[in-house]
Amino acid sequence: MEQSRPTFRLNQAIAKSGFCSRRNADALIAAGRVRVNGQTVRDFNAQVDPDTDQIAVDGKTLAIHEFVYIAVYKPRGVVTSLSDEKGRKSVMALLPERFRHLRPVGRLDMNSEGLLIFTNDGDLTQKITHPAHHLPKHYRVTVKGPIGDAHLHTLARGMQLADGPTQPAEVQLIDRGPSSSTFDIVISEGRNRQIRRMCEQLGYRVSRLVRLGIGRLQLGQMTPGSWRYLTVDETRQLEPP
Repeated sequence: MEQSRPTFRLNQAIAKSGFCSRRNADALIAAGRVRVNGQTVRDFNAQVDPDTDQIAVDGKTLAIHEFVYIAVYKPRGVVTSLSDEKGRKSVMALLPERFRHLRPVGRLDMNSEGLLIFTNDGDLTQKITHPAHHLPKHYRVTVKGPIGDAHLHTLARGMQLADGPTQPAEVQLIDRGPSSSTFDIVISEGRNRQIRRMCEQLGYRVSRLVRLGIGRLQLGQMTPGSWRYLTVDETRQLEPP
């Protein structure tokens, strides 16, 4: 007896394309922006077969894939964008061609390095990046000069930036010398260049910034430019606490 073909709810199929999360897919469906085989569908639970049904959002046909989860060590000097108008190297160039449908989860600025997740799972992307989930992110920071204990306490306690006060952080001094100091900091926010801005406001120039962990997932022994699949257990480690 021939097995029936697997189908998915429409919102789930949209999420599997990496276009957005299921929650955002619901909004697109309700707004009448989703078509299946040329017909507008407003039922979130409508069953679709990604192999035979054509799903489009605002006229753009989506390619449905199984969920893939990859860890990348983003090197310094690479931008976290799909392409760059200035011709700088994109993180997408670090992945084989077959993974070009994946999207980076969050960002690391060009001069920062470390753990970056790629996936087409829109729901997981939202869990990692949404501020309400407070997913901790672990960084190792090296600054010029000897950093004072009072300033380490300020970083940990929270400080006022131009876009508002920072939340308390976990800070641990690793090394302090006359020319440079290194410390670990764990924050649960995702503001643009937050750690660099915090250090600059205290008078320290960041010479190196490495993201060591996201949630309970750690960079481990990965080297700059390398990538690997995440295991099921590692994917669970990206869930908010």
